[in-house]
Amino acid sequence: MKSTFRLFIGTTTLCLTTLLSGCGQPGPLYLPKAPPAKPVTSSDAPRPGAAPASAPIPSTPPASQQ
Repeated sequence: MKSTFRLFIGTTTLCLTTLLSGCGQPGPLYLPKAPPAKPVTSSDAPRPGAAPASAPIPSTPPASQQ
């Protein structure tokens, strides 16, 4: 009976120690704010009338053409 009680106390102590070991860890407790979006400048904006970039050509033909 005494060995069962000692095993229970030992197991409980080990579990509590493991669970409480993460308490008090340093670090931020919030998510950092995202940096503000930078405004689009004229050099970043596409020119009116300019053709959009074409899609890359696949290296293998689609399955319907094989």
